[in-house]
Amino acid sequence: MDTRIGLHELTVGQRAIVESLHMTGGMRRRLLDIGLLKNTLVECVGQAPGGDPIAFCIRGAIIALRCEDCRHIGVRRV
Repeated sequence: MDTRIGLHELTVGQRAIVESLHMTGGMRRRLLDIGLLKNTLVECVGQAPGGDPIAFCIRGAIIALRCEDCRHIGVRRV
């Protein structure tokens, strides 16, 4: 079963492994700097009432990302 999705598709409490970053430039560099690398475990820990941004636990830190940026991050559910 193929469970590859965009990071924005996770709901609160779900966990996934990063497969790919489909972006370039400054935002890609920032995500890499905070540790969002291939094979990194991420967990969705919260979402704003309107659905944007979404908070994730990445390597022990809580990071809020815009849905638009999450769409370019490929993950595999665990």
